[in-house]
Amino acid sequence: MLVDLRAFPKSRIKGFNREELEEGLKRNGMKYLWLGDKLGGFRREGYEKYMKSDNFREGIETLLSIARDKRVCLMCLERDRRFCHRRFIIRALKELGVEVRDLVRDQ
Repeated sequence: MLVDLRAFPKSRIKGFNREELEEGLKRNGMKYLWLGDKLGGFRREGYEKYMKSDNFREGIETLLSIARDKRVCLMCLERDRRFCHRRFIIRALKELGVEVRDLVRDQ
């Protein structure tokens, strides 16, 4: 399952808008879920502060629930998680004992 973490799931690149991506994945036997409302970036008070919120915890719980049954791929705008809010999500998941692999860096 591809979990889209973009706060604004739009793209100038064909096929990467939310609707197109969801449909393309479905045609290829994959599922799509947008969690940008709970886990997306662009938080006014800063992402680390946002991580203490109920919305963030709900997003993490949703991810954990899905990961119990499916392999999950987290997607955002930035390719390298070092420059993306995914680094905070990944840190939270690792603190909970979740194995996380980076498709770009862990090859």
